[in-house]
Amino acid sequence: MGELNTFPLSYKVRGQRIVIVGGGEEALNKARLAVKTTAQVVIISEQVEADFSGLGATVIARRFAESDLDGAALVFVADHGDDGRTAIAAARARNIPLNVVDVPAECDFYTPSIVERAPLTIAISSEGDAPVLARLVRSRIEAALSPRLGAIARLAGSLRGRVAARLGKAEARRFYEDLVTSPAIERAVEAGQGAEAGAALLEAHAGKDGVAGVVWLIGAGPGAEDLLTLRAQRLLQEADVIVHDQLVPQAVVDMGRRDAERISVGKAKGNHTFSQAQINTLIVRLAREGRKVARLKSGDPMIFGRAGEEVAALRKAGIDYVIVPGVTAALAAAADTATPVTLRNVSSGFVMATAHGADDGEVRHWAALAATGMTVALYMGKSIAADVALAFIRNGASGHLPVGIVTNAGRAGRTLYRGTLGELAGGAADFADGPAVIFVGEAVAHGDWAAAATLAAAEFKVA
Repeated sequence: MGELNTFPLSYKVRGQRIVIVGGGEEALNKARLAVKTTAQVVIISEQVEADFSGLGATVIARRFAESDLDGAALVFVADHGDDGRTAIAAARARNIPLNVVDVPAECDFYTPSIVERAPLTIAISSEGDAPVLARLVRSRIEAALSPRLGAIARLAGSLRGRVAARLGKAEARRFYEDLVTSPAIERAVEAGQGAEAGAALLEAHAGKDGVAGVVWLIGAGPGAEDLLTLRAQRLLQEADVIVHDQLVPQAVVDMGRRDAERISVGKAKGNHTFSQAQINTLIVRLAREGRKVARLKSGDPMIFGRAGEEVAALRKAGIDYVIVPGVTAALAAAADTATPVTLRNVSSGFVMATAHGADDGEVRHWAALAATGMTVALYMGKSIAADVALAFIRNGASGHLPVGIVTNAGRAGRTLYRGTLGELAGGAADFADGPAVIFVGEAVAHGDWAAAATLAAAEFKVA
């Protein structure tokens, strides 16, 4: 993610002036934005061409004078003549934040596209680079937010004193989450009964004996932030603590609430910071403390994520839990290479298995499935790929079966390899770092592996 050249914030203008120098359409556009605040908006121009009537702004039809900046919090300059240049110099001399319309290099601040549900404000800024994009994003957010959200925000503000007096920090957060997401509260606000409904909700929270925690077992997908589900993203924003694996990228962890505690329980091959039993104990303890726990796992929690053991521990402890599916690595790898893992008259099914620790009986079963046309996706087999390929062949699979391998599936840095089962059995390929998915089956030949390195041309190490 790139770095910002501006720091987003909300700037107090109450009891001050916003001065706009200019009398045309550019000045009018800024005035329409400025009058949404409680500041006194003053428009100054010798030539007033736009219609400022009905805005509630003060229009002064004369040349700009430096004294016009007395008490000014912000200055907009929409005049590119002598008055504009004088106003720019005067604002600079007084260190008043300045926006010169359509001249980003001269601006101390930019005017974002705003979604307004007073007192709630959402600002979308492109730092002046792409205002059209900012407006498009704004329109999508506008469509997603209730027009009553501002009234609900005011209701939350009116209850702050009573909430602080009656609820602890954790329960207060849950109260506000319930208040702003409840359809019943929204209906009450629409009917003019928001105060009564808010007070009743507060009584309900205050009357609870203890706070029940919950654990959300969330699939983070293969690592790309935009492959996270909307449900996962929403729950990460609600979580009090995020317990995450090593393979989950920091960018995904950072999608959680800023003040959420983060606990890494990373487990890499040969380096287990936490044992599975310790992880089970940790999430149970956190939930018993009344916290909302996001247990963030790479891929899908139910596919080689050991979620079954964590679910068993939560059930035994009587802890509520929710499972949020994620995009597993094999599906991401299939998408990366346009490989149809099921294909009419080619592959009637798709099997996901872990090569690590597999016994002869399991390999014999996979080889039989691959021989019948099924597509087999092997996880955790990179270091033993040659041994597994040889075992397939010894158990009846053809050495000519297509093989495709994707490391870091779903990520920008993914690497592809293609060849045959026989070529893979010839030695342990020197694959790129990162988790790999190995596809075996005729369906691989129907994918797009044009960018893949060929196993036949790779240098092999002796197994």
